[in-house]
Amino acid sequence: MFQKLKIIDSHTGGEPTRAIIDGIPDLGSGSMAERREILSKQHDWLRRATVLEPRGFEAIVGAALQESTLPNCTAGVIFFNNAGYLNMCVHGIIGLAITLKHMGRIDTGVHRIETPVGIVIVKLNEDDSVSVENVRSYRTEKDVEILVPEFGPIVGDIAWGGNWFFIVDGQGPVVDYANIKELTRFCINAREALSTASITGNDGAAIDHIEIFAPANESIADSRNFVLCPGDEYDRSPCGTGLSARLACLADSGLLRPNQSYLQASIINTLMEGRFRSDGENAVIPTITAKAWLTGECVLAIDPDDPLKHGIDDRSITRFANELKSETAISQQPQ
Repeated sequence: MFQKLKIIDSHTGGEPTRAIIDGIPDLGSGSMAERREILSKQHDWLRRATVLEPRGFEAIVGAALQESTLPNCTAGVIFFNNAGYLNMCVHGIIGLAITLKHMGRIDTGVHRIETPVGIVIVKLNEDDSVSVENVRSYRTEKDVEILVPEFGPIVGDIAWGGNWFFIVDGQGPVVDYANIKELTRFCINAREALSTASITGNDGAAIDHIEIFAPANESIADSRNFVLCPGDEYDRSPCGTGLSARLACLADSGLLRPNQSYLQASIINTLMEGRFRSDGENAVIPTITAKAWLTGECVLAIDPDDPLKHGIDDRSITRFANELKSETAISQQPQ
């Protein structure tokens, strides 16, 4: 008998979100952080089956829809991608908001959604854009120098916007769509250099997002970026958590005022608008606004006899290799 997962797909600025709305195993009634732990330890097949090939591809961010037990929260969500589990995902929250509207669960107005790193406030605007008041964001270190293999010394900031970022401004390869491969290689090397130098976020957290900023056409945006996510796939959108981290850095340097609009263009020239309000010393509460569009609604089928039912990854490849060795050994036995 097939196992079935009902999904609704959307994209925010080109970056896909796959919301799983039915078929998720029971994760209990704890916080989203606690449920994420259960999902990752006991039911990781859900992540692999929905975002990895042959059903998915590297850029998809999965969103497991949950019922929150917190007061006044419309829903809860756990995000994941091809490499593992995410703390937060603003483009995913925006995609989830239009998904919930499509399901008839929300309408224009303000809603609260629980994530593993706290509650975010979502406003579904009259024009169907979505504004997300993100988690408290801040810069922890400024002008950190690392030696990036093949590229030399690079200086960047370490900041939190719901995920940990190393933010590079005006250095590295040219931020242009035609330069995707070189930008990806640079960012992978930079992330490895941070790890080698034992440079981390708070409490030893890995800095798993690398973000490069460059000037944009002023008539389009204030800057243009390239963001490499964990799993080595680039963000098609301007990256809402990355923009939150950027706003924190600009605010801390006195380069952006509270509630001042900042337009961020992605590597494919899609846009997000960021604003912030101050939240104590060296921290901000960002609000990110963008639009998302539904792209599909279907039921994924998981055939128990399918050897790739839970996706193509190191586990399935290793299993096939071991099976091939066993079959070869049997075939070579003397008759």
